[in-house]
Amino acid sequence: MSLVKIKDLFHFEKGSLQSTKATPGDYDFITAAADWKTHNEFTHDCEALIFAAAASGSLGRTHYVNGKFISSDLCFILTPKDEEKYPIDIKFYHLIFNAFKDEIVRNTKAGTSKEAIGLTVFGNYKLPYFEIEKQQETKEAFLRTQEVSQSLDNELSKQLELIKILRQAFLKDAIQGKLTAQIQSHEHASEILEKIKVHKHALIELKKIKKEKPLPVITEEEIPFEIPESWSWGRLGDICETITKGSSPNWQGVKYVDSYDKGILFITSKNVDSFKIDLTNSTFVESKFNEIEPRSILQKGDLLTNIVGASIGRTALYELDFVANINQAVCILRFDHEYINKNYLLYLMNSEFVIELMLKMQFAPGRANLSMSNIANFPIPVPPLKVQKQIVDRIEEIFLYCSKLENTILFSQNHSTMLLQQSLREALGLKSSDNQKIIQQSSKLKYHSSKYDSNTLLMEIQELLKIHGKLQALELWQMSKFYGKSDDERNIDGFYAELKKLIEKDKLIKEAEKGYLELV
Repeated sequence: MSLVKIKDLFHFEKGSLQSTKATPGDYDFITAAADWKTHNEFTHDCEALIFAAAASGSLGRTHYVNGKFISSDLCFILTPKDEEKYPIDIKFYHLIFNAFKDEIVRNTKAGTSKEAIGLTVFGNYKLPYFEIEKQQETKEAFLRTQEVSQSLDNELSKQLELIKILRQAFLKDAIQGKLTAQIQSHEHASEILEKIKVHKHALIELKKIKKEKPLPVITEEEIPFEIPESWSWGRLGDICETITKGSSPNWQGVKYVDSYDKGILFITSKNVDSFKIDLTNSTFVESKFNEIEPRSILQKGDLLTNIVGASIGRTALYELDFVANINQAVCILRFDHEYINKNYLLYLMNSEFVIELMLKMQFAPGRANLSMSNIANFPIPVPPLKVQKQIVDRIEEIFLYCSKLENTILFSQNHSTMLLQQSLREALGLKSSDNQKIIQQSSKLKYHSSKYDSNTLLMEIQELLKIHGKLQALELWQMSKFYGKSDDERNIDGFYAELKKLIEKDKLIKEAEKGYLELV
């Protein structure tokens, strides 16, 4: 095995077509995305690799193609360069690019808000090169192993989908009163609705909220299922004191900024996930937006629900201390009384019952998206307050069990993927020192030293993370006490057993991003 620059192994060039200019046709249009499109013209008719070089979410994804195609201008097209000096099996190098994807991206990407890989730094990156017989032999062996791994992954994915279905089945039972059928309440939910009405009237008198047009009485046709005798049906607008949405900064002449220090947090539908606020990809706008749009300034305890697009119906409770605002795709459900348990309403809003109501309203003729009056008119089942609390406790208990099952399955998927990658490296005869060379050579391009340190190979997992901050699980294994000097001494099973304990039992480690681990 030797390390050879990509530019010596492959001829590579940028693709030529912008996605927005694609015209559906008979030829493959290969983009940075997982799924291909079509176009009415082609630029290449050959066997090649397509490497995503300028799409942050897909950076490093590599496609194999054989035939007539055209490629996105966000990708590089790679074809063998010197068949005499460096004969290439394209399918084998498809495996190599996938196996070393994270290393390639981490050590060649540039940029902050828009990460990309330049032609020069990409060409100078070194990949392992093997004799053509070794390439072909390894490819066949790996593809057989991959087939078994894919079958396992498909089964695990089915199990994850079943857990999602299980969650919704429990939510359905909960909002119909079946989870708490044995609980008796001396209070009828109609009394709760009356107390809320009195509370809202007092706020109107104090001019804290505006008087609204009374909502229509719920008809028999609107009631989708039976509920216990002590429950009542009520409109969402009767329960909430405020139902509103935000607007676009562009409409108000407000600019986006790059940090919270320069403005305010701007919550959009991408940040509102089911049951949680996700700030992984945060957006910020100038502070003056709150002066222009005071009605959509968030308060701690607001329920936020997405009302437009593919994420419609995802609802989360805003419990952050950040000053924040929302855009037009997010709706605020706000109330400041004690008659409705907010977590009960959170579970209700994330149920298929409410999501289907939203979808029905959104796609009704003449309605591009949900209006606030649509949402206010939603009929919802209201249990007595004591029962609401019992429902929340029961669902949280069930969902905790579901989460544990999910974590076990995800861990198995991760384990399977990493074993597959390791099987490729071992099939190639790569030793620890070879892996280090592959990673160290790229560090020269970035002018920083490699993370690998032979003195750390026997340290505890958490100690390694203290030193290095964030590592891939595979790197962590190779640097841990579980990685022996010879193939016979390597103990990946012991490593995973310890890792699982630190994640699930001791809660010392978490997944920072897909495939990377760090201390909690």
